[in-house]
Amino acid sequence: MTAFKTKAYGASNSIFNGLSEMEIERQAPKADEVHIDILYCGVCHSDLHQVKNDWHNTIYPCVPGHEIVGRVIEAGSAVTKFRVGDIVGVGCMIDSCGTCPSCREKEENYCEGPVSWTATYNGYMKPQNKDFNTFGGYSTNITVKESFVLRIPDALDIKAAAPILCAGITTYSPLKHWNVGPGSSVAVVGIGGLGHMGVQLARALGATVTAITRDKEKQADAERLGAHEVLISSDSAAMKAHELKYDFILITIPDAFEVNDYVTLAKRDGVITTVGLLGPYKAPLNNQEVAMHRRSVAGSIIGSIAETQEVLEFCAQHNILPEVEMIEMQDINKAFDKMMDEEVRFRYVIDMASLKEKE
Repeated sequence: MTAFKTKAYGASNSIFNGLSEMEIERQAPKADEVHIDILYCGVCHSDLHQVKNDWHNTIYPCVPGHEIVGRVIEAGSAVTKFRVGDIVGVGCMIDSCGTCPSCREKEENYCEGPVSWTATYNGYMKPQNKDFNTFGGYSTNITVKESFVLRIPDALDIKAAAPILCAGITTYSPLKHWNVGPGSSVAVVGIGGLGHMGVQLARALGATVTAITRDKEKQADAERLGAHEVLISSDSAAMKAHELKYDFILITIPDAFEVNDYVTLAKRDGVITTVGLLGPYKAPLNNQEVAMHRRSVAGSIIGSIAETQEVLEFCAQHNILPEVEMIEMQDINKAFDKMMDEEVRFRYVIDMASLKEKE
C-alpha cells in the first residue's frame, strides 16, 4: 500500500501549549475505502479535552477533528456507495469490530469488541496498543472505510453541515431513542454547540421545548432556534416552579456540573440524559430524588452510522443547520482559547483551504 505525507495541525505531547502545523502519514485507499479531500472540519469541545489529555488517554501526536466534510478524490475497487466527486462526511467513528451484538444490530457506537470502535482520531476508544493511532480532520485529507462514510444531502450547506456529524447526532440519537415526538415536553440544558442543535431537533420532532441556560444573553438565540420557553438555571424560584414538568431532559454541559439541580425537573418516569460530559458529575447523584418519582438518569454517546445518515436527511428535510463561525486553520489556538473562556457562539468550522494554500 502506498503511504504519503500530508499537512495537519495537532499537539505533539501532553505539555499542551497549543496546536502547531505538522506532517502526518496517510494511506492510499484499500479496495473498500475512499480517499477524501477535506473541505471543512468542525471544532468540537472534545477536541480541546483530547489534545489537553483531560481524559488521560491521549495518544500523541494528536490531530483532532471528527466533524469532517469533504469530496471523494479516489475510491477503492470494491466501493459501490460513492464515486469521485461526491460530497461526503466522516463523524466520530471510522471502524468497529463488526461482529459483536451491537455491531450486528447496526449500533456500532456501542461496539462491545475488546477495543470498542475506532475513533476518527486518537485510535481505539479503549486503547490497548499505544502504538496504534488515528489522525482526524484538522488535516488536508483522510482515507476511510466506505461503510463509515456519510452522504451529505444536496440541500445542506456544506460550509455549515460538519457539526451535524457530532453535535447533531449526539443530540438526535437520545431524542429518538427515548421516543421524543408530538406531545413530549423536553428541556435542553446548555445552549452551546450541542444544545443549540438539540433545541432545533426536538422542536422539529414535535416536542414542546424549554431551553435551560445560565446565560441570560442566550435567551433570544434560544427562542429564535425554536425554544417555546427559556429557563435561567440560576433563578432558583423559576427552577422550583418547573419541577415535575419534563418527560425528557437532555443535558449538554461539557464539564462537571450539579446533576441534582435538574433531576427534580423530570416528571414521574421522566428521563435525564447527559451527552456533553464524559466523566463524573460534580457531586454524587441523589438517588432519593430519582427513586421518589421513578425517574431514570442515563447517558448516550454519538449515534450509529445509519442514525447519523438519518439525522443528516432529517436536517435537510427540516432546514436545520448548525450556527457556525468560519475560521482559518491558523486561528485554531485562538478558537480554543475562546472555547475555554466560553466566548464561542455555538460552533467553529475550519475552512481547510487555509491549510492547503500553504502547500
